[in-house]
Amino acid sequence: MTLSERDIEFLTDNHSAAMITVGGDGVAKAARVGVALVDGHLWSSGTADRVRTERLRRDPRCTLFVFNPGFAWLALETSVTILEGPDAPELNMRLFRVMQGRPTGPLSWFGGDLDDQTFLRTMADEKRLIYEFEVHRTYGLY
Repeated sequence: MTLSERDIEFLTDNHSAAMITVGGDGVAKAARVGVALVDGHLWSSGTADRVRTERLRRDPRCTLFVFNPGFAWLALETSVTILEGPDAPELNMRLFRVMQGRPTGPLSWFGGDLDDQTFLRTMADEKRLIYEFEVHRTYGLY
């Protein structure tokens, strides 16, 4: 599905979301995440050892609930592809540059600023990966 211009505008301006995956018991499980459009793809960051990563490996269905500080929101029904491997640190750098609005220079990470090499090493050490969302349906109040 192609996102509408209105969807794209909302996702460009809002990066706070709840990621809802399906647990082994069939119950929806929610986690707060950051999301951003990177070169036309909707991404979020995770780690190899996160429970949600395990759930997505078993069942790639996911709903995102993207929201702003007011009352506007956008829900996206998606399926997830996990992007991992040697290029995952660089993909995370691209994602965080968009989310933080910093096309160059240091990136914020847990209260400090990291230069490019330290950021990439941190992403590799944390076994960071990218969740890429294929959007099937959108709806909301925005």
